[in-house]
Parts: sequence; C-alpha cells; structure tokens
Amino acid sequence: MLEPLGIGEFDESVYRAFLTRVDLRPQECARTAGVSADRVRRAVARLVALGLLRPDGNGGHRPVGPGTALTALLNQRRLEAEAAFAAVGTVVEDLEEEYRAGRLRTDPGSLVEVLSGRDVVAQRIDELNQSVSTHLWILDRPPYHDRSDGLPHTNEAEKASTAAWARRGVDLRSVYCPESMGRQGRFETVLEMVELGEQARMLPSLPFKLHIIDRRVALVPLVGGVYDNLAVVHPSGLLDALIELYETYWAKAVPIGTPGPDAGEGKPTSEEIALLTMLRAGLKDQAIARQLGLSTRTATRRIAALMARLDATTRFQAGVEACARGWI
Repeated sequence: MLEPLGIGEFDESVYRAFLTRVDLRPQECARTAGVSADRVRRAVARLVALGLLRPDGNGGHRPVGPGTALTALLNQRRLEAEAAFAAVGTVVEDLEEEYRAGRLRTDPGSLVEVLSGRDVVAQRIDELNQSVSTHLWILDRPPYHDRSDGLPHTNEAEKASTAAWARRGVDLRSVYCPESMGRQGRFETVLEMVELGEQARMLPSLPFKLHIIDRRVALVPLVGGVYDNLAVVHPSGLLDALIELYETYWAKAVPIGTPGPDAGEGKPTSEEIALLTMLRAGLKDQAIARQLGLSTRTATRRIAALMARLDATTRFQAGVEACARGWI
C-alpha cells in the first residue's frame, strides 16, 4: 500500500508492528514474522532513514505517528515528483524545439497549418483554447468563429471561460476595438472580466484578429470578413514577429476597467464609469447606447449630464477631468 512512498511491503509490516507495540524489539518482531532478526534490523534502519521510527535511547526504537511521518514523506515525494516532471517537461520542450528546427530545414511550410471550413476551424480553436496554460493574448474584432457545439456565444459563457483561465494563473490580455462591442452588454462583460483578472485595453481600430496562446502558437484568420480559413503559426520567426506586433498594439492601447483608488467623495456611479470608459475608448453614442440597452437619444442625454457634472464643454475635457479626479 505504501510502495509509492518508497516503503516496501515487509518494511510496512514492521512499521505496523511497532505502531501496535511501542516497546517492540527486533528479535521479537522476527519471531512473530518468522524471519531472521537481521532482516528486521535492516527494515528498522530503513524506517529510521525515512523518519517513521526513531531511536529511544535505550537500544530500541519508537514509532513516529503516521499523521506526522507519512504526511511529511508524502509531501517530500510529491515535491520530488513535481521536480522530476518539471525536468522532463524542459527536456520535452528542448526536443520539440529540435524537432521543429529540423522540420524548418526540411519542410518550412509545416510550421504554419492552414485550416479550411468552419467546423474544422471551430474544433481546432476549441482544442487550442483548452490547452492554454500560461498566456492568452488577443486582438479582438469581428468576425467571431462558430462554437464547435453549435451554441451561440454569450456574455456569461465568455465570463466563465475568463474566470477559469484566471484561476489557473493565465496571463490574460485583450485589445478590443469599437466593432468588438456589437453584442449587447459586452462592454459591461469586459469590465466584469477585468474584475476577474483580465487585462483589457482598446484601440479605435484593429487591422485583423489575432490569438497568441502560451507564446508558442498564434491563430490568424486568413480572410478578414469570414472565419472559415485559419492560419495556425507554430514557433518560428513569423511567430516571433506576431508576438512583437501584439506587444506594439498593446502598448498603444488605452486601458479600460474600474475607477482609480483616489475617487474619494462624489465618486462616479457604475454607469458613469462605463460611459467614461467607452468615451475614452472611442465608442460613438449609438454603440454606447447598444451596450447600455438604451436609445441613442437617452445615451446622448446621459453623456451630456455627465459632462455637466464634470464641468466640461467637450468630451476630451470630460476625460481629462475624470482622470484628474481618479475616476478612470
């Protein structure tokens, strides 16, 4: 039973005997088990080395309680296993790099998969999303791929995925554009995902859609207006260029999220925060209205009221004043 901890069957039986008789001597244990005393002494020495028995100062040994000794040994074995697996993982990565380098020399085209067909694309994206372990960096803009299960994309499903990745410690970064906010309520969803751990920014426009997974693979649609052709880029100079390109867009983008810590008295309402963030991100009144579930006229009226509260005559001034107050 205790073999995974490095304790053989006979050694375990000796340990169990000491647990029931704390004053047990090797000779007596040997007679009971029908083995030689030397075999028992060797087992005792191994149990002492493992921390399950300790000398009592009178030539005998006392058992260490299982809750202490076995738990410590279990934790030690777990750490050793984790270290061993980590070392193997490093070797696997090195071998994979050698393999890809060999493929690059003999067949450069194999470093880029070209997938065609909505079903094939959706299935491959789901597979790669499930494999995310360290990084998920996104340039987000339409079109959006179909789910492999045929169900529609929803704000709740997007939050659930973000929460799962965040719990695993994934570095989540997304750069959005106004076209990303076509689904009603998505801007509010993005703000909620920021609370969950996503880092979100926005630019007035994005030239294409991009996913970078674990900095080892990139997904790029090949045709801008549809999502039935996809390039999957593996480690290569092209992937390095896409990562550098993403970091450039990330540096240029405007952060979106919750108000600063110095909001103080007269802090904005959640709707005012959303309005300010969307204005700062470049969304027009019609797009803001769609995100808040309002008519365009109502959204325009609320923006005007917010500007009046900030004593601003232009939207730019409103943004400057909001930043000065620590609202955004």
